[in-house]
Amino acid sequence: MQSSNPVLNRSSAFAPGHGQAYPGAAPYGQPGPYGSGGPGVPPQQYQGAPVGSRPMTLDDVIVKTSLTLAVVVVAAALAWWRTPDNLVNPVFLAGALLAFVLAMVLSFSRKVSPVLVMVYAAAEGVFLGIGSKFIANWVGDPSIIVQAVLATLVTAALTLATYKYFAIKVTPRFTKMVIIATMGFAGVILINFVASLFGVNTGIAGFGVMGLVFAALGAGLAVFNLILDFDLIEQGVRNGAPQNEAWRAAFALTVTLVWLYWNILRILAILRGGD
Repeated sequence: MQSSNPVLNRSSAFAPGHGQAYPGAAPYGQPGPYGSGGPGVPPQQYQGAPVGSRPMTLDDVIVKTSLTLAVVVVAAALAWWRTPDNLVNPVFLAGALLAFVLAMVLSFSRKVSPVLVMVYAAAEGVFLGIGSKFIANWVGDPSIIVQAVLATLVTAALTLATYKYFAIKVTPRFTKMVIIATMGFAGVILINFVASLFGVNTGIAGFGVMGLVFAALGAGLAVFNLILDFDLIEQGVRNGAPQNEAWRAAFALTVTLVWLYWNILRILAILRGGD
């Protein structure tokens, strides 16, 4: 089973049945040299172990994801309020390009650098800040940003609750379907981007009916990707993945949550229409 998010695929620690992912790790649920294995084990249980070798916990993932998202929010706020009007387009494109390049580098790196994750978060924040301001101005109501953020948080929470409490089984078939759909969606977006360079407007990235359809598809795929990522992170904790792999998980979740937010924002904007 593989995640549609390529970040988690670069580490075998997130693969089902991987077994021991750090020196001296005990099998899931059995006592180890630093305490008992398994998800949610507090770091205090591993006192005496090298910091980089103790297993990742859910707390590690939550803390690092929170830090990454905080950088996104701060960078977005600064880009919104501090970007000069004559530099909006260059800064927007620079943020988008840098975020894309770093996302590719981090996605295919065997070892994720926390510094690069933070730089990616800042670049993504710049892109989202300026893009969100453009949409807010188009709609004529900045409160749409708050609505999109709340809708994203509620959607992510409901997805996690559904995954956890309804015991959703992430089967290989389900995973394959999400991967194929995600790749197909990304391919269409890429083709649309290339076409736009030649002046061809397909409406996919616009604010019409076609844009609404693709924004809804993007949001739906983001939800399915969240399910896969929750499952892969759970596998990583169960397998005793090293603590630094929490940065990989945090980056993966940030990518998906940003994708979800952007599509929800577009949906709200299209439904409300511009001034």
